Amino acid sequence: MDPRKMGRMMDQLGIKNEDVDAKRVIIEKSDGSRLVISPASVTKISMQGQESFQISGTISEEGGGPSDEDIKMVAEATGKSADEAKSALISSNGDIAAAILNLKPE
Repeated sequence: MDPRKMGRMMDQLGIKNEDVDAKRVIIEKSDGSRLVISPASVTKISMQGQESFQISGTISEEGGGPSDEDIKMVAEATGKSADEAKSALISSNGDIAAAILNLKPE
């Protein structure tokens, strides 16, 4: 469809599009990791008083490793080093109980 026709149809429906000048977009997740979209193409869409954003680009994930407190807790509970505790937490996807069980001698 012709972009001009599409724009006119959207205007008739009360939908406004606006390009946002952005280099990258960072989304912080609840587990502490971050999704990074870079380079990012961002479009702001306004419709009936609501605003939303459409984001496209190359996505990568950063961070989210175990916290220092979790590493310390596992190391103290098992008598292992902080590096061993961190590795166990990473391999157990942050599950403290599983990390401790994996490090405890049988």
